[in-house]
Amino acid sequence: MADVKIFREVLPKQGQLSVEDVTTMVLCKPKLLPLKSLSLEKLDKMQQAAHDTIRQQQMAEKEKQEKAH
Repeated sequence: MADVKIFREVLPKQGQLSVEDVTTMVLCKPKLLPLKSLSLEKLDKMQQAAHDTIRQQQMAEKEKQEKAH
């Protein structure tokens, strides 16, 4: 087993007690963020649906013109 060293806390009996707070980095689990937000995905779906509708309408118009000739 590894040697364990135990340190004892020493507080001054006279004078002021000062504490130096040293910030350290804390490692945590990485958080995966989506490349697209939910609202952006919804907008993309709406835009795709609009494009599909326009294509269908254009195809229907072409068929009508071909039948008319």
